[in-house]
Amino acid sequence: MPLKGLPADARPREKLLQRGPGALSDAELLALLLRTGIQGKNVLLLAQELVDRFGGVAGLLHSGADALKAIKGLGPAKRAELMAVVELARRALAQELKERALFDSPQAVAHYLQLHLGHRPHEVFAVLFLDSQHRLLAMEELFRGTLTQTSVYPREVVLRALHHHAAAVVLAHNHPSGTAEPSRADEALTQTLKSALALVDVRVLDHFIVTAGACRSMAEMGRV
Repeated sequence: MPLKGLPADARPREKLLQRGPGALSDAELLALLLRTGIQGKNVLLLAQELVDRFGGVAGLLHSGADALKAIKGLGPAKRAELMAVVELARRALAQELKERALFDSPQAVAHYLQLHLGHRPHEVFAVLFLDSQHRLLAMEELFRGTLTQTSVYPREVVLRALHHHAAAVVLAHNHPSGTAEPSRADEALTQTLKSALALVDVRVLDHFIVTAGACRSMAEMGRV
């Protein structure tokens, strides 16, 4: 059943126009993107099932093309629309962080990192390169896998910082386990990179630990 087949007071589009997007649930917003359900299941039921299956709309949007392809009712067009929504959100947040100092909007930093790293199934180490006013120049994912002092190469981080003419960096990596508490290895890695980057006058401002539901600042914890 498409959206127009639903009762008027249950149609997400009409509800959004009358009451604003904040009045809609995750499933209702998703239903607007999907537009149609499948045989025996209207679009709102399909949307709610997807939200539940992936542990929230963020989990769905970050699940990747292969996982989406396995879902009955999500054809190429709908999968492309879902991935486009995530990319638009990333670009909007990146533009915001490039136009003003990174820590003028700490919530935007957290959202930006969670969009990039929060739902990755493996560990990813990323670096945000900043100018002298702490505005975002670029973000790069430099290493993947189990992150230790030996698997993250300080020389590569230094070279990329010089490439971007960065004055400072913010480090970030995800914990697929869902625990946002930094480990001893995370602290040791931070200090190693801090020492290496100091040799080229690049400051390490923070190191964020990212999960699907949280983004913790090691600087706020006094561990940078």
